[in-house]
Amino acid sequence: MKHTTKILTATVLVGILFGGNVFAGNQDRVGQAGASELLINPWARGSGWGDANIAGCRGLESTFLNVAGTAFTQKTELLFDHTDYLSGSGVGINAIGFTQKAGASGVLGLNIMSMNFGNIPVTTTNMPEGGLGNFNINMINIGLSYAKAFTDHIFGGMNFKVVDEAIPNARAAGVALDGGIQYVSGPMNNIHFGISLKNIGPQMQFSGDGLAFKAIMNPGLTPQNNLTVQQRSAPYEMPTQLNIGGSYDWYFGDTVSKAHRITVALAFASNAFGKDQTRLGLEYGFKSFIMLRAGYCYEQGITNNDDTKSIYRTTAFTGVCAGFTIVLPLNKEKHSTFDLDYSYRASNPFGGSHCIGVRINL
Repeated sequence: MKHTTKILTATVLVGILFGGNVFAGNQDRVGQAGASELLINPWARGSGWGDANIAGCRGLESTFLNVAGTAFTQKTELLFDHTDYLSGSGVGINAIGFTQKAGASGVLGLNIMSMNFGNIPVTTTNMPEGGLGNFNINMINIGLSYAKAFTDHIFGGMNFKVVDEAIPNARAAGVALDGGIQYVSGPMNNIHFGISLKNIGPQMQFSGDGLAFKAIMNPGLTPQNNLTVQQRSAPYEMPTQLNIGGSYDWYFGDTVSKAHRITVALAFASNAFGKDQTRLGLEYGFKSFIMLRAGYCYEQGITNNDDTKSIYRTTAFTGVCAGFTIVLPLNKEKHSTFDLDYSYRASNPFGGSHCIGVRINL
């Protein structure tokens, strides 16, 4: 087991050190990567304060921010979230998963994220108004994670993901790897540092009969030969991202019961195929029963709505986000709870993104 933990730590550190060469934060490369759904947070708690809590995230939703946070699972955790993504666009996201304590300090996790784009009318050059039925787009990510507490202060983990994207008669599939480390310190374990490297993997490429079309060889001549022309799509890179963050907890009132807590989180995200982001989050917690949070995610040009300027906005989100959590105890002896999470992220256009989720800790 000690040998395994050393390999896990070394793998994460090497990936972070050598993977840093691919990060440029170059806005000229925006849109050149694929599988961009890997950058969408499907969980309500983390998205409620702008994905700023890289250092202090806990539980299953840490598989998106920093997989090391899943190591804090006490026994079993179940989570289901639904997101009305860019309200009015007709896009929905469902995410479900669980984490399970494995051994004295290890935690196994499984998470599934699925995007639904609704029914899209089939159109052709001869029938641009449709009338030929509908088709669906499928995007599914499945992650298998393992995290471990190396010491009382150092936690690490890895998340292996299978990525599947499909349109009618064409599909692309790939794999990606996340790694992360968290460090906890301070007199009440109230100082947190974290770093995560996400979406490291080989290129993906669409293939299938949907890329083929019929053609006629020697038109106007006899005999005519009907051919099927098979096109090849260009491969695309994974949306690799490096996150570094820290957070600090202040406790007010009775520091033994820790009735009142205020946490400030700051994180920096370096995107290999997009603009870098600076994230600031604030959360208030009352006796671990009620949590209120807000955040702001800044990137260059996010305040500009004029496309004629040299630095313009390349995201629908405007940076502001907020959310809350209500925790209901189920069994005090087993410390089991039922949690309700909600988050909102403002956008322009569309009506923002609403995410609501339920969490069961057994």
